[in-house]
Amino acid sequence: MIRTCLFDMGNVLVFFSHDRMCQQLGQLCGLTSTEMRRLLIDSGVQWDYERGRLTPAQFHDWFQKATGRDVAIAELNRAGADIFWPNEPIVSVLDELKQLGIRLVLLSNTCQTHFDWIWEHFDVLQRFDSHVTSCGAGAVKPEPAIYQAALNEIGCEPNECFYTDDISQYVEAGRSHGLSAEVFTDVPNLRKHLRDRALVIP
Repeated sequence: MIRTCLFDMGNVLVFFSHDRMCQQLGQLCGLTSTEMRRLLIDSGVQWDYERGRLTPAQFHDWFQKATGRDVAIAELNRAGADIFWPNEPIVSVLDELKQLGIRLVLLSNTCQTHFDWIWEHFDVLQRFDSHVTSCGAGAVKPEPAIYQAALNEIGCEPNECFYTDDISQYVEAGRSHGLSAEVFTDVPNLRKHLRDRALVIP
């Protein structure tokens, strides 16, 4: 019996574009999107940010030093985080699960700025009972530590928790921790996975 559902955020609850992020950040400092991608993503700085190794203030300091530009932190946050748009059909699934008494837990690789932006601009994270983030756990999927953090929050046995993520490697890692897990492709397929687990989702 499924008691808890564990959801990824990016490309599940909301869609996002790293290309848009690099373009917008580049516009702040006169770099091309390709140059910004090398500076931020290829260098690993973005992943350090998502691991919680940098606070938003420290990321702001890094950006100014790395680009040689003075940028207001609010401008930086907007350029770096205004890259999301909602997966609107999934909201009704979340609401139906809540009506069934299912606990909802987020499991996401994300930095604090992205989490805060989504919280402020979309009405989706508020539906969750708990949020497990890489920046909070100090680890990113598929590392064991972030799954252990999720297991501490699900409030049930691992086999009583359904987990969905758009990245198959992360789903496999979830299964290795005992979770009932499936790759997310779209909402109709998600509904099928839930019905297969005896959750009455039309």
